[in-house]
Amino acid sequence: MTANIAYDDVEVGTELPAQTFPVTRATLVRYAGASGDFNPIHWNEKFAKEVGLPDVIAHGMFTMAEAIRVVTDWTGDPGAVVEYGVRFTKPVVVPNDDRGALIEVSGKVAAKLDDNTVRVDLTATSDGQKVLGMSRAVVRLA
Repeated sequence: MTANIAYDDVEVGTELPAQTFPVTRATLVRYAGASGDFNPIHWNEKFAKEVGLPDVIAHGMFTMAEAIRVVTDWTGDPGAVVEYGVRFTKPVVVPNDDRGALIEVSGKVAAKLDDNTVRVDLTATSDGQKVLGMSRAVVRLA
């Protein structure tokens, strides 16, 4: 596959379509099964509170994966992501209700690089708090 976005059609400042990703306790259970990460802070409210968390929290790698979807959906090719890194700044708290939590992600082309690549800076928030810092992806465009 190849990215659907042409390098020449993108400028610094180009905004990617923002997305919102819902997270429920059921989502966390499914992710735990798929990833093998059964740490009780991600599913046991009593345990999470005993260790000082406000409630059950989403897996950091799950949060990171949801955020990069903004880039992969924009390019149309997950293989276009050459580099990706984040800093975890705040947890995504997932209450035990019918709504759960929302991860809101936006992205912007921050730099045009060599070899048809661009750096995309992402902003990911939940409940008004920034949950990922220094969230950046280098993407190879067509």
